[in-house]
Amino acid sequence: MTTPEGEGSARRAELLELAYRYVLEHGVGELSLRPLAAAISSSPRVLLYLFGSKDGLLAALLERARADELAAWAGAVAAPGAGPSDPVRRAQIVWEWLASPERRGLLRLWLECYSHSLADNGTGPWAGFARQTVTDWLDLLSPGRPEDATLLLAVLRGAMLDLLATGDAPRVSAAVERYLASVVPPPGVGEA
Repeated sequence: MTTPEGEGSARRAELLELAYRYVLEHGVGELSLRPLAAAISSSPRVLLYLFGSKDGLLAALLERARADELAAWAGAVAAPGAGPSDPVRRAQIVWEWLASPERRGLLRLWLECYSHSLADNGTGPWAGFARQTVTDWLDLLSPGRPEDATLLLAVLRGAMLDLLATGDAPRVSAAVERYLASVVPPPGVGEA
């Protein structure tokens, strides 16, 4: 595929942000260029010119969603007490971010893209999305300790699915906190 003519242009960046807001609300599964273009005051022709193809637009949207996640992860890593030696604190910070009501659109979009990546066997714009998000999360949760990170990731993703299905943030958050409290004993417990 050739590089889109508008790569790096201000108009491309503006339309990408508008399209990102659109897919946060409407999803990407049945994304059609005409309704998207109408909703963001553009045209399918302009979108194709700037992104090269519908797949090019989808790939740009996936990268945009990933940028939101990675920004949150950077915040989690920089938070007080969230050093590499404390994966539980990192998981708490990540869960607070995930459970925030303003993240529902992003969580639904992530789940939809993750599912497409698995169903399409890693082809097209979805190629590698699922695998990359696993790697991103494992690196964040417990660098150098893949077994710990895998367990934390499984709990957080399961809780995220429950939250999306039920919207019951207090119950799901309480369960996550209870699990995280059980992972590491309180300070002073077991010390000689």
